[in-house]
Amino acid sequence: MSLLVVGLSHRSAPVNMLDRASLSLDAQTKLLQDTVAAEPATEAAVLATCNRIELYADVDKFHAGVAELSTLLAQHSGVGLEELTPHLYVHYEDRAVHHMFSVACGLDSMVVGEGQILGQIKDSLARAQGLHTAGRLMNDLFQQSLRVGKRAHSETGIDRAGQSLVTFGLEQLALGTPVTTWAQGKKALVIGAGSMSSLAAATLARAGVAEIVIANRTADRAERLAEILTEDDGTDVMARAVPMESVPFELTRADVVVSCTGATGLVLTAEAIAAGVEGRVGAQPETVRGEVPEARTAPLPPVSTGADEDCPLDLASVPPGFSVMGEAAVAGMDAATLEQHAAWAAGGTVDRRRAARRGGDADRADPELIGALAATAASVGRIPERRRPEPVAEPPRPEPVLYLLDLAMPRDIDAAAHRLAGVRLVDIERLAEASADAPMAADVDQVRRIVSHEVAAFGAAQRAAHITPTVVALRTMAADVVAGEIARLEGRLPGLDDKHRAEITQTVRRVVDKLLHAPTVRVKQLAAEPGGAGYADALRTLFDLDPETVASVSRAEESTEKNAKIATNANIAENRGPA
Repeated sequence: MSLLVVGLSHRSAPVNMLDRASLSLDAQTKLLQDTVAAEPATEAAVLATCNRIELYADVDKFHAGVAELSTLLAQHSGVGLEELTPHLYVHYEDRAVHHMFSVACGLDSMVVGEGQILGQIKDSLARAQGLHTAGRLMNDLFQQSLRVGKRAHSETGIDRAGQSLVTFGLEQLALGTPVTTWAQGKKALVIGAGSMSSLAAATLARAGVAEIVIANRTADRAERLAEILTEDDGTDVMARAVPMESVPFELTRADVVVSCTGATGLVLTAEAIAAGVEGRVGAQPETVRGEVPEARTAPLPPVSTGADEDCPLDLASVPPGFSVMGEAAVAGMDAATLEQHAAWAAGGTVDRRRAARRGGDADRADPELIGALAATAASVGRIPERRRPEPVAEPPRPEPVLYLLDLAMPRDIDAAAHRLAGVRLVDIERLAEASADAPMAADVDQVRRIVSHEVAAFGAAQRAAHITPTVVALRTMAADVVAGEIARLEGRLPGLDDKHRAEITQTVRRVVDKLLHAPTVRVKQLAAEPGGAGYADALRTLFDLDPETVASVSRAEESTEKNAKIATNANIAENRGPA
């Protein structure tokens, strides 16, 4: 069996595709169940975050596994397979392990080095364990990923390469102002009470907001989070929980809104946000109306050079935004007028009355002569090339009175809200654009070295573990042979006393152990190297081991490990006491 991962992330797909392909908790559950029910896979786990959806599985066939996992992702995400496939990536065996460890260290995150991914990996493993879709490989992979991620954060400065998505989002809202300065005294509304929302609430509390309101569909979780924030000795924030029905009213009081729920539709529409801004106490008139105030802009500077005295051109007929010396202005002039115009542009004077007396002669002018004369004038610098229209000043937007941070995937907040006056919206798409230019720390190289070393160690351990049942089965067979021969000896020598029988038995076992020691130790070493999986097959063939015996050893080991984990968890719960 081999590890396979099929997925998409902010690196392979645009945000709107991630939005459409996002999986609810129910969809993740069904995806896991369908994956292990499929022929190529025996165990599976899903890692679904705001910027990635990945399906991990232990498969026995690569091509069949890729096809099955891709099809299942398309079915459960609701995005057609043909549309989804160009955005999918595939990693297999050691490359899949390398990818998982890089994700755990924050190297593949939208904000490099953020540590929140570790909690999401832990939740993914717990979900797979609860559904019994995680076997030995998924357990080993995800648990080792957590250890590698923690090692990267403790041994390097990867934290300095980036921040959590929450912190990065708040910095984007603050527009260059320190978050602690920007947040002072503000009232915050946090929608959702999951891990991301809890992190956002805690970050806002440490930043110095005056009040945090938690809105969640499950009242108990909202109240628990509010209680935790209130009891935190490190902050003086006032926190309270409200039902989701109170969100429209709370919008009229809040300065900052952070939303991260598992909803499949919009939680805040543009209309609801506009109504919230309208209902704010003390809002400016233009903000209350939700309209951009009429811009007061200075008149555009003149586009001609020199004085317009003696200019043979009707200035009123010049297209707006173009030079009166440009090609658009002189088009259609007769040769004489064009020459006068060139002379005027060079600083000379002409008699405009003479030009006026010619009346409509321009309509009967020779186009070729005009073109040649215009080209000659342009070559000596008298008629410059056509100029682009002067830029039109955009009306200034009023200062935001409501800051919105949408960390959900699919989005919680209507993207149309960014067009509302007095509103600033930062969502996953905006964060992706901003993080593309984020500086990378030198510690990233050190983390990459840690990942490479850990991948090699994990692969060696997995290959060694793969051959262990075969070695155990070989030693079990050898022990059975010794027992059979000792029984045969007792039948032929019934008068053998206990002392001699014990000595003979020990001697035979010692001989067998010595004969098996070097081969079994060496085969474990060889199996731990890349490409060493075939040694287990060779051992089974050489000693004619029953495959079912080897399989039974594997099942026994897994059962022992499972019972040990259950006992450990029970001891931990007992030591913690009642919740």
